[in-house]
Amino acid sequence: MDQSSITWADGALVTIDQRALPHEVRELRITTVDEVIDAIKTLAVRGAPAIGVCGAFGVVIAARAATTDGVLDTARVQAEAARIADARPTAVNLAWGVQRTLAKLSGGVPALEAEALELLAEDGRVNLAAATAAADLIQRLCGDRPLRLLTHCNTGRLATTAWGTAIGALRVLHERGALAEVIVDETRPLLQGARLTAWEMAEAGIPHRLTIDSAAAWAMAIEQVDAVVVGADRITADGAVANKIGTYMLAIAAAHHGIPFIVVAPESTRDISTARGSDIVVEQRAAAEVTGFGGVATAPEGTATFNPAFDVTPAELVTAVVTEFGVLEDAAAARTSAGTTTATASASTAGAEIAEIARGLYASGWMPGTAGNISVRQGDTAVITASGLSKGELTVADTVTVAVVDSKPVDASGRKPSAETTIHTAVYRTRGADAVVHVHPPHATAVAIKTAGSGVTTTRFTGYELIKGLGSARPDLIDIPVFPNHADVPQIGADIEKYLTEHPEAPPVLFIAGHGITTWGASLAQARDRAECLEAMCELTTLTGQREIAVGDN
Repeated sequence: MDQSSITWADGALVTIDQRALPHEVRELRITTVDEVIDAIKTLAVRGAPAIGVCGAFGVVIAARAATTDGVLDTARVQAEAARIADARPTAVNLAWGVQRTLAKLSGGVPALEAEALELLAEDGRVNLAAATAAADLIQRLCGDRPLRLLTHCNTGRLATTAWGTAIGALRVLHERGALAEVIVDETRPLLQGARLTAWEMAEAGIPHRLTIDSAAAWAMAIEQVDAVVVGADRITADGAVANKIGTYMLAIAAAHHGIPFIVVAPESTRDISTARGSDIVVEQRAAAEVTGFGGVATAPEGTATFNPAFDVTPAELVTAVVTEFGVLEDAAAARTSAGTTTATASASTAGAEIAEIARGLYASGWMPGTAGNISVRQGDTAVITASGLSKGELTVADTVTVAVVDSKPVDASGRKPSAETTIHTAVYRTRGADAVVHVHPPHATAVAIKTAGSGVTTTRFTGYELIKGLGSARPDLIDIPVFPNHADVPQIGADIEKYLTEHPEAPPVLFIAGHGITTWGASLAQARDRAECLEAMCELTTLTGQREIAVGDN
């Protein structure tokens, strides 16, 4: 069962033809670029990680065909690689696998083949790490009891190469004896759940029941589901998740019923170059997939169809995204067992949380006197510390509710919001954050002063373990923007908003020269933790005199 579903043998990509399942386990041998593209388009090979690996070997196949008398036609390989990458536009892993392999083109066929084989081996390791982290999170959220989980589409070894992502988490829980049952959505219109996931559940010996997609919300309503676990084809910079059509309605239903909605995907699925979920190109597929199945017509001839292959779930409906690096945006920390989020908490609850964390940061010396401010987003508004108050004596009532769109107060308290409100709202308008912390820790403030320029600059840190706590796209490297200070604080906010809009890949931390640091996250605890990690890293750089530490190849 743990054998890879994709192998490379004698110049051929060998896999399972998923079109034939569950009735026949049929081997598919792919030896030409046209066959690679056809296999991806017809879903003989499907699943974001699997088509990424398939695309990588497609580049190898192209290079072998473009070699004559030992001379490689690189232009031809690049053209064929572009055709492969365009086979399915929504899943970012396809282009990622193609480009990662193509980067070794100067080394010829041996280098390309070695890179593709490394992607194949890496996929299994990545899946197991992500699946284990997701299983840990699910048990933490749902408690120590036999769990009833719902999954959509297929995210097992067929969709990857080994182990699986969301199904991988189900397998981990099953091995722990923590899984009571899996409800498998059939996944219309091509029934990947019925044909593939049910087959993998039986193969793994996992108890399961198959249901029609439209019954999932009712299963949640009658308490048949403890959590929803799905995969992803693309995750944008704002945390939106593109996945098989039907995922969005599951997320809405899960939010309504207070059920965790967990996304499990490899880091390669994150696409920080795409700023928003609305920027994703959603593939539209053939009408025949909707008007019939298996060659049998089920609708009148000539019926028009709407057949998107994917939908996009906004970040606010996602409890957590889990990759091989663990829980990325731990929105779970901001949710209660009933599924109430920080975004919908009452202003008084948010005020109490803000006051408690502010008092702790004051005690650390990071919010001296009246300096520093904290906010929590609530939809189109944000609750933020009031101006001119000592953070060491802050109470639940010492906050103001402001509009995110223009930073102006919307409550009748009469209190003035913090002067840095425009910094907070700039973050909320450009990111999917639920909380912002602006503080003045000494070491980070000193680093900002030393690295500041006349305009917005960046300062790089490499090799520090603490980078993993800062929300960077890479665990070993982070480029943190440094903004100039202005007496006119709204100008700082305007600079930040412009930069974050133009740099969707920017991490959720920033410096303001002479004016402290700002961090944000999916919960106030996460924003605070990032501030603590940044200050600790800056203290280490002060002690060592080094911002960049050499790291190994891995």
